Parts: sequence; C-alpha cells; structure tokens
Amino acid sequence: MEAAKRPGIPGMRGTDHIGFTVPDLEEAHSFLVDVLGCDEVYTLGAKQSDEDWMSTHLGVHPRTVIREIRFYRLGHGSNFEVFLYESADGQDGQPRNSDIGGHHIAFYVDDLDVAVTYLRARGIDVMGEPTASKQAAAGQRWVYFRSPWGMQFELVSFPEGKEYEKSRGPRLWHPAHPAE
Repeated sequence: MEAAKRPGIPGMRGTDHIGFTVPDLEEAHSFLVDVLGCDEVYTLGAKQSDEDWMSTHLGVHPRTVIREIRFYRLGHGSNFEVFLYESADGQDGQPRNSDIGGHHIAFYVDDLDVAVTYLRARGIDVMGEPTASKQAAAGQRWVYFRSPWGMQFELVSFPEGKEYEKSRGPRLWHPAHPAE
C-alpha cells in the first residue's frame, strides 16, 4: 500500500531510532561498537534547564541533566540514541520484559549458532540456548542476551522464512525483502 494511502500518521516512513538510557556511557560504547559492531555517528553535549523544559518535553524531573547523548548506526536497522542522564529524582532498575515499559531489541543474524558462539566468547550473558519458534513463526530460531548493564537484546534467524510467509499478506521486515 502506498504510504500516502495508509491509515495512521501522514507521511510515516518507519523507525528512525531507538533511544535508551545507560548507567555508563563508555561501557555502553564498548558494547555497542566492539561487541555489536555499531558505528558511532555523532555526540551531543549536556542539556539542562532552569525552567520546566525537561519535564514538558522529556517527561523527566525538571532538574534532571542529560550529560551526553551519542548516536550509533548498526547495519541496515534503526539507529540508536544513547543517553547518559543525571536524574534529579533517582533512577529505577532495568525493567523486565513483564514490566510495563519492559522491552528488548532484536537483531536478525544469518547464522544464530555462530552469533551465539561469538557472544559467549566475549563474556556476554546469553540467556539459555536458542529456541525454535512454533505456529506462525515456525522456521525462526531465537535467543536473548544481556548487555553489561542488564538491557535485554535478542538474536533471531529464519533463513528459510517463517510459516506465516506461505500465505498471502504483508510480511515482517527481513533483510531479504527490506522494501516490502
């Protein structure tokens, strides 16, 4: 369906970036660049306000300070906007997937077993063994892993496609058919 005729926000093209906050920007940089293979693109310096700008625009305590923001690109996916905050009212721990706001970021890999071996060799906490999906997602294998600060990521691979793709209809994004 042509973008102009789709329901929803006019002119919507897709995901530009995923933003997340880390406790240690240098540790995050090492993980993102050295383990995941991101390219650092640019950095923004500190941001703070004596008014209510932070509360109005970002939904945080008005005296919270953003110490630094770094932008990264990873392969053919979305960009990452990585924040280092000095929160004026404290910070909660990393949410679990079952918590409101819980989340993970998934990456497609060509060979799941090779990718898992790579992560384990670098001391990354891989959560169990790869799992084979069932039902409409049959053909996919996946596994979660954690960053050094506890954020959850996932690797997925389905080189022969997924079961649902045998029927007509829209497809989820895949590197073999990125424009669909």
